[in-house]
Amino acid sequence: MTFPDTTSPAPERTHLRLGFVALSDAAPLAVAALRELGARHGITIELCRQPSWAAVRDKLLSGEIDAAHALYGLVYGVQLGIGGPQADMAVLMVLNRNGQAITLSRPLAEAIGGGASVKEALGSLGRPPVIAQTFPTGTHAMWLYYWLAAHGVHPLRDVQSIVIPPPRMADALVEGALDGFCAGEPWHAVAEAGGAGKTVAYTSEIWPDHPEKVLACRRDFAALYPATARALVRTMLDACAWLDSGDHRSEIADALASEKLLGVPRALIEPRLAAANGGDARALPVRFFDGGAVNYPRVSDGVWFITQYRRWCMLDADIDDGGIAASVNQTALYRDAARGAGIALPDERRVATFCDGRVWDGSDAVGYLAGFEMRA
Repeated sequence: MTFPDTTSPAPERTHLRLGFVALSDAAPLAVAALRELGARHGITIELCRQPSWAAVRDKLLSGEIDAAHALYGLVYGVQLGIGGPQADMAVLMVLNRNGQAITLSRPLAEAIGGGASVKEALGSLGRPPVIAQTFPTGTHAMWLYYWLAAHGVHPLRDVQSIVIPPPRMADALVEGALDGFCAGEPWHAVAEAGGAGKTVAYTSEIWPDHPEKVLACRRDFAALYPATARALVRTMLDACAWLDSGDHRSEIADALASEKLLGVPRALIEPRLAAANGGDARALPVRFFDGGAVNYPRVSDGVWFITQYRRWCMLDADIDDGGIAASVNQTALYRDAARGAGIALPDERRVATFCDGRVWDGSDAVGYLAGFEMRA
């Protein structure tokens, strides 16, 4: 039995439409909806599956959905007006860390496994390899670009990078339209099961415990309905905490397999959701909660994405990067919600060492950006 939350103001809106793309890390939304976790906080949730990240963006901006499971970098791309409409956006919380990968065609993966460098393997094609990601400013584009550059491959000159919705990735690799892709699960497991490709890197190898999907909305939604936004964060924190149990991940994998959610056999979802990518020692597990350490929307994480947009000449405007990130990431709202739930608040900054040995702690974004040898 659950009891209503009487410690917070009643939400201004009680029924919320949440967008998601067919990915395993939409699990918190599925848990919240299927287990009716919003009831305790005075809200109901309607899940609205979207065909692509562009559709998530467009429906957030039009108001057809209230909030969404979204790429961290999608939110910042819209905020900065890079390659599309500009709007003031909000990151309410982080939904997960890790859980993404890079898969290459089997011949390329076997060449790398046989001792060839990434640069040598890709160069053996005699043409620019076609490697897909999921949104121009999204996390997958940034992980792919960072990984390629760390291996001496210029992601804008040596590679043809294209955008494909995640559910199309494995099929496109099977059809020979791609040489590889960077996306979330279960599409890497699907590609391997089809014999078309093999995972060559996990994104946790690029940035260990990197932020990935966020709970996003327009900033005016959070401003107009602050109690609703807090109730939604509380609900998602409950869902993320529930997912900490391995048994619960196996349980939700069964639900995710349904046609309404992922439409992929459970056997291809569960191994990489319940363990560290099916037991591969190279990977860190996808994390949803970890006592709340996952979920705090650090401003420094937002600034990191802006450094990468500058690195690849997607942004050259003279703006206050830290100020932009502080306005997008709703740290005060998150802190209120987390305190109400008795969840510990982590430090604002954390130190991360990337695959190329570069260290990021958010203290000197200008110096960090200047230190990259490979840039656009």
